[in-house]
Amino acid sequence: MPGARACPSASYRWLASPVTDAELTEAYRAGALFDAHRDDPEFGHRFLLDEARTAGEAMAERTVWRICRDNRWWMRLR
Repeated sequence: MPGARACPSASYRWLASPVTDAELTEAYRAGALFDAHRDDPEFGHRFLLDEARTAGEAMAERTVWRICRDNRWWMRLR
């Protein structure tokens, strides 16, 4: 298949740094949110935002909502 080969220099750049800074930041944020959600699953994303900020992961409320939505972390009603 002509033209289907990847550029070798791009492959080497990816091998040198396979995870972008944005992906790493989101992973740390998701980790802080997951820890807060695991401790208190009955609270929503606004509570998780406060808990993540306390843990040192500052982010916007919309970012918290998106991460929770993407990972299906919903509040549990009693």
